[in-house]
Parts: sequence; structure tokens; C-alpha cells
Amino acid sequence: MRNSSGGGFFQLLMKRKKTVAVLIIIIGALFAGFFFAKDNKKILALKSITTLGKLSAFLPVSHDEQQEIQVIGKLTDAFTKNDGTTRTFLFLLQNNMELRPGGGFLGQYAIIKIKDGAVVSSYFEDANLLDQRIKAKITPPYPFKRMMQLSNWKFRDSNFSPDFPTNVEKAEYFYRLSGGNPDFDGVIAVNSQAFNDVLAITGPVTVPGYNVEFNSTDGFLKLEEVVEKAYIMNPDIDTQNRKAIMKNLTTILIQKLSNIGSISKLGDFVHKEFQQKNVMVNFKDAELQKLVESVHWDGEVTKDWGSDFLMCVDANMGALKTDYYMRRQINYDIDLTAEKPTVTLNILYRNTAPQGDWRTSDYHSYLRVYAPKGSNFIESKMASHANTADEFNKTYFGFIVHVLIGGETNVIIKYELPADFNKDDYRLLIQKQSGVGDVPVHVHLKTANGEFDQDQTMTQDLKFQFQENTQQQ
Repeated sequence: MRNSSGGGFFQLLMKRKKTVAVLIIIIGALFAGFFFAKDNKKILALKSITTLGKLSAFLPVSHDEQQEIQVIGKLTDAFTKNDGTTRTFLFLLQNNMELRPGGGFLGQYAIIKIKDGAVVSSYFEDANLLDQRIKAKITPPYPFKRMMQLSNWKFRDSNFSPDFPTNVEKAEYFYRLSGGNPDFDGVIAVNSQAFNDVLAITGPVTVPGYNVEFNSTDGFLKLEEVVEKAYIMNPDIDTQNRKAIMKNLTTILIQKLSNIGSISKLGDFVHKEFQQKNVMVNFKDAELQKLVESVHWDGEVTKDWGSDFLMCVDANMGALKTDYYMRRQINYDIDLTAEKPTVTLNILYRNTAPQGDWRTSDYHSYLRVYAPKGSNFIESKMASHANTADEFNKTYFGFIVHVLIGGETNVIIKYELPADFNKDDYRLLIQKQSGVGDVPVHVHLKTANGEFDQDQTMTQDLKFQFQENTQQQ
């Protein structure tokens, strides 16, 4: 039953005269994964956490994966129910090799209509073509003016917030300014990393007529070379068919996905893309929206967390794809014994690019560090003067940061938590920026009871809490 449902979806895609390129590949994998995860909940069973053998410990808190799987099943029901209703979705395809606060540079979008679990129509367009239809003059956020000299804010730069619901509102606003009707049943953002993750399922792929192999390590990077490099280096080349490879690549990948022997990989794929914020969703239907909010797949910056909070948000203002080479490491040191809890935050940036070229340069970022509302900035090193503001019930500090090719920059930011901060029930939430990739995180906590350390890799949001009388397991 499961395989016939998933296979039918792929067969429908194969019969269509038009494809929606890589975006359809990702959507297809998501749908097939929905079918699997709904019927095979054990594949994503809860994982145990080994605790520290101390009387007091600072521990990571596991995510409720069982609840997440239940949500996948309910989303599957919503997307595939046979009720004769046509639902329209706006898909935002974001290139996280050029990181933006909401995931990646918004280079393309698609409008997909689904009826009775099948894609009945699709429209695919470059974002700059939509922007050409916008005549209104909208003042862009400060970093665009200061670092990129942009005078107008448009659709392709609409995801400047780390909060996805805010970006959805902006994307629909600019879509309306372009002359479109933003009456969508939902908006779904997909980062380019999801393409590489699809290739991890199918294995390496080659396209006849092109001397290149696409794999899970650098598939999207190579695809960008095929569709972009020759035309950037030689602007006189006819660009009408520069993305012809996408159609053939889509056909090959969909065929591979439909013939996968281990369908469980698709279930893992769906779960991973949501958990790691490579896919974020926003629905007009209140019940569906509550579902994704319950497992934090709505991409919202948490507004009601009652203790310590950190979110580091980069915006690549260099207009190139340097984030493919960027590596980050976070060290979070908090002293609860001070009169006001004091944080020393180290963010180590490494630019591993071997050289500058048409795609890569020194790294230029506008960094925002979100902390509990009322936090007080003290000092910074290796970053510009701090801009301070409040939003999402948080206080953020904004900085301009530069990282040279082949070099590293160790940004140090020191600040105090609010005077009324509760030291007795310490918890820490570190929210992950969509599109940023895996980030090693070290947390050092100093309390009246001693000092505690935790090392985690941030692949998704991280939660920690201070627990008493913890026994080794």
C-alpha cells in the first residue's frame, strides 16, 4: 500500500510535460517520505541521552520525535486527501550557499497547485523576473543600504528576518506589488541543501551531454557551475536555455527516487529536512499551522521562552556564494555567580575558500545576536560597533563582520542578561538559523554549585537545562 501510493505520485510527475526542476525533486521526496513515515513510525524512534555522572548536571534535552512523526502523518493526510479541493502553495527556493537570515538567497520561486494528492499545475520563475514587475520604491533594511548599496527592497531579499512567519508576510507583500494575487494556502521555503540530501538518497547522478557528476557533497555547487558560470564569464551567450539541464536532471532523479529499494531513507529525509530547518512551512489553515508550530517547524523565533536564549543570525552581504566555504564554531560562556549573569560569546568564523573567483570572495556578514529581552551590551572584538534593538520579545546586537579568504575571525561579544533574570531555574535555548549547516557548540556554565560543560553539534535547535541529583545511565 505504501509503495503503490508513493510510486503513483512519482508516476504522475513523470507523465507531466513540464517539470519544476530541482524543486519538484525535493517536493517528490517529501511526499514519498510522508507516505513512509505515516505507516512506519518506529523508524524514527526516540533516542536515549547518556547523562553526566554528577550530582548536578547541565544536560541537553531530547526532542519529542514521536510527536514530530505524528505531525508528519497529519500533514500527509492534509496534502493527499481526496476531497476535490485545489490548494495553491508558494514555494521559495533559497540558496543557502549565500546565507540570508531566513535561509538563503531567494533566487527562484514556484507556485504549485495540488488536488487530491496530485500536482495539477506548476509555475516556476526566477525571482529577479518577478522583481522587474515591482515599481514601488521600498526602503531596504540598513545592512542592504550600508553594505550592498541597494536603494530598493524587493522580493528576492524579502527573507531578511530569522523569523519565517515574518518572511512569509514580506514575500506575499512583494508578490502583491508585482501584480500577483497572494491568496496562497501555504508558503514553503526550501533550502538548496535539500538537493544535496536528495542525492544522498539516490546516489551520484550524471546527465547525458554534461561531463559532470552530481553527488551529495557538492551537487548543488556543481549544478550552479553548469547553469551560472559560463554566462557570468561571458554575458554575450544566449541565456534562454542555460537551465536546460534541469529538466533532464529532474527526470533522472525522480526515476531514481521511484525505484529506491529502501523507502525508509525517504522517511528519514523528510524528518531531517524539517528538523534542520531546510524546509519551513506556513499555512493559512489554523489547524495545520498549529500542527507545525507544535514541533517548531514553522520557523518562528520563539517568543515565550522563559529563560536564557541565544540565536546567531548571519546575512551574507557579499552577494556571492561564499557560505559554501564558511565554517562556524560557537563558544557560549555564562557566569551566573556575577551580580548580573554575564555572557561571553565567541563565534569563530573560518573562510576555507582556496581563492576568490566568480562565486567566492572574502566573507562580509551582518551578524545579529539575539539574547533575552533587556540584555545589556558590554563590549565586542573583531566586529563593528553594535546596533541594538528589540524584536520577537528579544534584544539583539547587530554587527558587521569580515572574514578574509583562507583566514579566520574570532568574534567576541560580551553582554549582561536582564537584572530580573531567574538564576535558580536555568535553562538555555539555542535556536538554529535556517541554512547555516552544522555548527559545533560548547557551553560553559558557572554556578554557585560548580562549573559545567556541554559539547553539542547544532544540527537543529538545542535545549539545555540544569538538573539536580542526576544519576549516570
